[in-house]
Amino acid sequence: MGKLIILKLGEGDFEKGFPAILQIGDEHARPTVEITGKLPPNPEIPRDYDRWQSIYRNLRLPSRPIGLPKQVTPVSSVEECQQITEEFKVHFNNWLASDSFRPIREKWLEKLTLGDDIRILLQTKNLRLQKLPWHLWDLLERYPKAEIALSGIAYEQIHRIVTTGEKVKILAIVGDSQGIDTKADQELLKQLPNADITFLIEPESKELTDKLWEQHWQILFFAGHSSTQGSDDIGKLYINQTESLTISQLKYALKKAVERGLQLAIFNSCDGLGLAREFADLHIPQMIVMREPVPDQVAQKFLKYFLPAFARGDSLYLAVREARERLQALENQFPCATWLPVICQNPAEIPLT
Repeated sequence: MGKLIILKLGEGDFEKGFPAILQIGDEHARPTVEITGKLPPNPEIPRDYDRWQSIYRNLRLPSRPIGLPKQVTPVSSVEECQQITEEFKVHFNNWLASDSFRPIREKWLEKLTLGDDIRILLQTKNLRLQKLPWHLWDLLERYPKAEIALSGIAYEQIHRIVTTGEKVKILAIVGDSQGIDTKADQELLKQLPNADITFLIEPESKELTDKLWEQHWQILFFAGHSSTQGSDDIGKLYINQTESLTISQLKYALKKAVERGLQLAIFNSCDGLGLAREFADLHIPQMIVMREPVPDQVAQKFLKYFLPAFARGDSLYLAVREARERLQALENQFPCATWLPVICQNPAEIPLT
């Protein structure tokens, strides 16, 4: 049986630190271990991340964003991005190895074996903590069958209609694709076995909402331009060349889709953490999003690696980990490709298989 780890990081900030609770147990069972610790103050962590983000975004890689601020700084080099990435990884792991956080680390090592299938949920409402690349934690890298997901602290399970049938129903939305190639995404989806796929190519908003209302979907897929904007991190989907929609503008249609069996949303588009936070309010079971602007080739390769792994029966978490790690082959051309895919999980739901 797989293991479920919940790491709760409570109220705090990088000036004062964060209280931490680690829970360990079997999947589908109550935790059998709980221990507390604290991540100590470290204001350098968000500053280091902001510096990394600035350098990454200044690479000017051909990607799937709209709405990012105009850049006035010089274009970054791949070498510069690789250097700051390694520096951040060292600083991040030093922070996670702090004395006040050591009880959590030691209990993890005591209770889990390298052969365990491990699903880790990071529960916090701190947006800066959510943005950090937790997959770089050396504990996760040590366990080959472990993968981490972001989770909010407020959640609930929605009573859903259970749909039966031989084929998985997928609604694939191909939004505004100016300057990017979404045809590859479409072809990869068409190769999925046992899938009934409906494509909406640059739909108008009424067409999209009608589809969400009128049929039962298990997977929602979006490719195209998206962005997270403003101080409130509002996620926005550009569904065609003239229209964009926020998640709140799709609220009722998406709630109905969740009630009718929607289990997974995949946003193979840019800057998706804002989308994920808004989707969490709708209690969708699982999402896969991209942390930052995603280069076109990286988005396509992630889908190419993820879909076959998931279709052959790997868990959602292990399929994402395999696809993410395979992106490392692209990092000489597209630095930090492995940083981009992120799972977001409703803790009340069982992951899709």
